[in-house]
Amino acid sequence: MDTWQRRTLLYVVGLAGIMLGYAVAYDYGMSAFENDPREFLHSLQVVVETFTTTGFGSDAPWESTGMRLLVIVMDITGVVLIFLALPVLLFPLFEEAMETEAPSHVEQSLSDHIVICHFTPRGETLVTELETWDVDYVIVEPDRDRADDLYDEGYHVINADPQSVEGLKQAHLESARALVADASDQVNTSIVLTAREVDEAVRTVSVVEEPNRAKYHDLAGADAVVSPRQLLGESLASKVTTGVSTTLGEDFEIGVDFDIAELPIHRGSDLVGTTLAESGIREETGVNVIGAWFRGQFVSPPGPDAELDGSTVLLVSGTAAQLERLKSKTLSSVRGFRRGQTVVVGYGEVGQTIAEELAVAGVPYTVLDRTEKAGVDVVGDATEPDDLRAAGVEDARTVILALSSDTDTEFATLVIRDLNPEVEVIARAEETENVKKMYRAGADYVLSLATVSGRMLASTILEDENVISMDQQVEIVRTDAGHLAGDTLGEADVRSRTGCTVLAVERNGAVLTDLGPDVEVEYGDKLVIAGTDDGVNLFTDIYN
Repeated sequence: MDTWQRRTLLYVVGLAGIMLGYAVAYDYGMSAFENDPREFLHSLQVVVETFTTTGFGSDAPWESTGMRLLVIVMDITGVVLIFLALPVLLFPLFEEAMETEAPSHVEQSLSDHIVICHFTPRGETLVTELETWDVDYVIVEPDRDRADDLYDEGYHVINADPQSVEGLKQAHLESARALVADASDQVNTSIVLTAREVDEAVRTVSVVEEPNRAKYHDLAGADAVVSPRQLLGESLASKVTTGVSTTLGEDFEIGVDFDIAELPIHRGSDLVGTTLAESGIREETGVNVIGAWFRGQFVSPPGPDAELDGSTVLLVSGTAAQLERLKSKTLSSVRGFRRGQTVVVGYGEVGQTIAEELAVAGVPYTVLDRTEKAGVDVVGDATEPDDLRAAGVEDARTVILALSSDTDTEFATLVIRDLNPEVEVIARAEETENVKKMYRAGADYVLSLATVSGRMLASTILEDENVISMDQQVEIVRTDAGHLAGDTLGEADVRSRTGCTVLAVERNGAVLTDLGPDVEVEYGDKLVIAGTDDGVNLFTDIYN
């Protein structure tokens, strides 16, 4: 029996007892004070009429003081009980009726969907990606309150235990495209084992927090094991290493000598302070600027008046030689004459990956961490100026903040910016919602773990869609020419209509990357386009 039912029972029993008590008192009063005896049933009727405010019938008025006082008390009691019933019984009843409750199973017709076990911040990015590609999903959340909240927010969720066979069957795992286990390492392996019991053939993707535990996920039967922290560390380190950071993997190629890269503009570069039109990037290097991140916000395509600064990261396409030419323009003009090094703050999984990448690239670095262990050069607190000075922040060229606490990262950014106004600050964010605060604190480049890992999961699951997701808000997609066939690129004006950039045309086994406005799209061509989620959706709506 729940709380509301208990309250209702107590109220009804109490009300009946009070009414019977007043009926006995009224029956006695009519005989003793009014000298006008009544049947007990009539006395009970009068009490009911009084409590329900429907009137007193022929018994009013009363002549004796005792009866008048009794009726007054009955009137007050009836009103109090009525108003008491509203907050105690009726309001909770209405609230319960209005509350949305997550279902315990999905519709029978659901198939070819993604089963997401547990919901984390990276799950938000994953769901956004799935919705972009019109892929159905269901979140299996064991916590009732959490499931109800997600259901209230509009997510497709069921309240079930993903570690049980019954729970995964309620999510129709047998007809699903894939399963994503996104909880702790131990829970994820349990989910994968359960999934194998339900359906041996279903594709399973497991998230691993500790990379050294990946083999246990493999042993449990996971088809793919995703390590978000390692990817985040590699991405952060790529902003410092001198090599061009290409964004396409081996499974997604555009021609033999053509790639897409993210190139950060460093403080001290000649490009800082110029607009895109003034920079001469296209004329001097030959690369195609697909988009750019301005303080974490992706713009595609950027306007000619967009101003470049030390926090700008360009997303460009071109040959290896063209990318190298642009890379030399993005570096500081005094970079080679300065003996500054990189300071890595935080030596967890992300920090260790960063250090390994820097070592491979031959970039000198110093590690600061609050725990003394192998690989740590300076033991100290990232929020303490003296400890940061000891790590060499005042003379450093770049500081990479790899802390697990966003609050500490924000504070450390303020301290670092005060110690060395010219240093480049690259930061890791645990939560996407804190990225803007880090930029306001003075960070030059911020990567969110939730965003990186969510898109990494989407890329792993949607591999048959030929989608490669970047670290933030942009996608590279191979798609059919659709309604573009028969038009030239100049006539189609894809960039201004959708915000997407056509990078290449695949035709009869050949790849065309030198695309001018006069290039005509033919039937059967496949296009490689780049753009934001919304831009890709708009392209699909218009041309496909």
